[in-house]
Amino acid sequence: MTVSKDSDGKEVYTTVGSSKPPGGESHRPLTPPVPRKIEEDEDDLEKPVEVGTKCQRQGCNAAFISNAESRTGGGEAAACQYHPMPPLFREGSKGYLCCKPKVLEFEEFLKIRGCKTGNHVFVKKTKPTDPTDELVQPRIDHYQTPSTVHVTVYAKKVNQDRSSVIIKDEHVYLDLYLPENKRCLQTLTLYGTVQPDQSSFKFYGAKVEITLVKQQARAWSLLERTDAELPPAFGYTFGASGRTGTVGSKDAVLDDNNINKV
Repeated sequence: MTVSKDSDGKEVYTTVGSSKPPGGESHRPLTPPVPRKIEEDEDDLEKPVEVGTKCQRQGCNAAFISNAESRTGGGEAAACQYHPMPPLFREGSKGYLCCKPKVLEFEEFLKIRGCKTGNHVFVKKTKPTDPTDELVQPRIDHYQTPSTVHVTVYAKKVNQDRSSVIIKDEHVYLDLYLPENKRCLQTLTLYGTVQPDQSSFKFYGAKVEITLVKQQARAWSLLERTDAELPPAFGYTFGASGRTGTVGSKDAVLDDNNINKV
């Protein structure tokens, strides 16, 4: 505080401002925040992918063609243009945290091109930090008709968004995510060949139904191929009952060779 006199001889008291901020703390340079490391998903190249499966990266809608074109090749089909960070919606504005473009309409938001280029992710690789799933093998029932094989996988409350059933000529790949960190990861090596484009599957609350369309209308001795020697005349049934074909069909269905024996 200083004391001075004005022109009339009166004392004037003046407080000199301190160079320190309130509280006696001096200004310190702000330390820039450390950029958060983005852990991106990787494609599990060991897992099969159904033709037409969409890339799971944000902003990329590429469909799977083949391993050579969409995964391991170096061509245009293997290049993924995507957003590595999640979307941001604020006060009507829509965009991504990783880049600047912002739009108002949702249709325009879907058109924002990815800001990073890399490889597609069709099946996410399990990370070391992910919780370990307990592998289980649910009960599988099956029966056949002359042209189809019907398979029932008894798995309750399957997470349909994460699970997959991939049907190939000679295999069925099951990857089913179940409650309580349980998972069915199983490959069925089929006794005969099927038509994948004609076959189908459907999720239900307590099971997964798979319908396999045979390439040849002949009886299968088993659901899965085996190297073991089968007994003479061994075969799994058409229809409702019999040896290795489990109960499933309401009526027995016989082919032309067996219908005359009834």
